Amino acid sequence: MINLTEYELGMLDGKQGAFCRAAMRFNMRYAEAVDAKEFVEVSRATLFIGAQRYLDCYPADVDYDKIFSEFYLCVDESIPFGKTASCCKTQTCGAACDYSDYKRNHLSREFHERNKRFLAYTRDMGVSVVDSCTPYYVGWVPLMGEVFVSTESSNVVISNSVFGARGNSDGVEAAVCAAITGRTPKYGMHITENRYATSLIYLKTKPETQSDWDVLGHAAGRLLPKNEVPVIVGDFRQPDIDSLRQFSASIATTSAAEICHIAGLTPEARTLEMALGGRAPKYEIELGDADIKESLKMLCDPGSGPVDYVSVGCPHLSLHELKDIAEYIKNKKIISGVELLVWTDFGTKATADLNRYIQIIEETGAFVLTGSCPALLRREGHGHAKAMAIYGAKQASAIRNQTDVPVYYGSLRRCIDAALTGYWEAQNGDA
Repeated sequence: MINLTEYELGMLDGKQGAFCRAAMRFNMRYAEAVDAKEFVEVSRATLFIGAQRYLDCYPADVDYDKIFSEFYLCVDESIPFGKTASCCKTQTCGAACDYSDYKRNHLSREFHERNKRFLAYTRDMGVSVVDSCTPYYVGWVPLMGEVFVSTESSNVVISNSVFGARGNSDGVEAAVCAAITGRTPKYGMHITENRYATSLIYLKTKPETQSDWDVLGHAAGRLLPKNEVPVIVGDFRQPDIDSLRQFSASIATTSAAEICHIAGLTPEARTLEMALGGRAPKYEIELGDADIKESLKMLCDPGSGPVDYVSVGCPHLSLHELKDIAEYIKNKKIISGVELLVWTDFGTKATADLNRYIQIIEETGAFVLTGSCPALLRREGHGHAKAMAIYGAKQASAIRNQTDVPVYYGSLRRCIDAALTGYWEAQNGDA
């Protein structure tokens, strides 16, 4: 039996309209599936929406209200669009193409126009079109205890772990219906008891760089037992938000983790005892240099070789990283025949443009794109590549399932160097 407030009963009865009623009916089915007894109010949401590739099953001439009703609301009838809940600050997550430059993505004009049309409907619903997998760079910052929904796995981990907000890895339909109703089932990470760490990971390696944290997350996720909550302890310098972004993305790639405490750093783990809730861990795991090398071996093809496709920015890069790239690449040229794609979001790109970082980067022959990445573009966007250099363990892992060409993984600067020379040079530190 699900306990409903008077307002929630009103949504089910259609007092907020057919659009909201359909979304609340979905919420009820979802709550029953996860055995939730009540709902919580949602104040922030990011939606994986637009002309995403999972909608390719619909013919191009089908009206979007029909697509939206069938796919997101999970009903057979076509329901006219309504609005998202006023209590919920909602914006779009990453998309399957850049909003303005489909040619650089090697996509069709038809798909590009369909995406813009779908996003226009989304905007009319009350959703801000941001197309970012790093929404905290552009004002979407949930505070400790705040309830959110997000379809971006890295955002779920960082919002739970670093900001202390509360949310689960919900599916695209569940996130949309939560944004429409302002409600989501209370289960999982919404419940304090479920947030305590159950697995203790001792670091026997010392992450220093952003790339170190990226690979560390990949290794930690591999070693983490299924359905456990990790807490990390070790001797390391405090990472910045960009390093924690990479870590969050990579641990979500190799595990089902929705939260990862870091003792002495994250808000619910000021001490190890606080993270564990006063209980002994179920598992104690040591993570050392051999585990890092094993992850590198999984992410980067062996040896050296030519590359013609280089991508950095998964998850999307911050303003400070664009500044660093501009300073590093200034007055240099990308070698002929090589693409260097730098990914960020609209707002960050606009600020970087104001500071001339975009001009400096693109004068080299690189392209600063927004809202997507090769993993979301899928094979249509990168199928022409003969060899790829990728920064981002999440992106490198996903690309391997979409291509048969060599995929090299390394730090942001190593990838840029590969674009400048057209060659990936193996180093002693590689696995």
